[in-house]
Amino acid sequence: MSFQVSNNMLKHRFEVEIGARTAFLNYREAGNEIVFTHTEVPSALNGRGIGTALAKAGLEYARTKELRVVPQCSFVADFIRMHPQYQSLVAASAEG
Repeated sequence: MSFQVSNNMLKHRFEVEIGARTAFLNYREAGNEIVFTHTEVPSALNGRGIGTALAKAGLEYARTKELRVVPQCSFVADFIRMHPQYQSLVAASAEG
């Protein structure tokens, strides 16, 4: 299933809106880094791959903008561990 993910730069988050519900991935950009701080998917939308779509969108944005990723959010950190193609984006300060 495919979702329309938008980058809401005013709220510093990637979003998927389905009906009246919004799932999001919060981030903070600082210099050449992007810090992913929190992913939230409403329980009614769980199990549809929305969190995965948000993580991919955020990581592809980082790749396009040549930003180093700091995955403070455990969902994004786990996603990167399971998808080696994104591991090269992780900032050296965030590895370990």
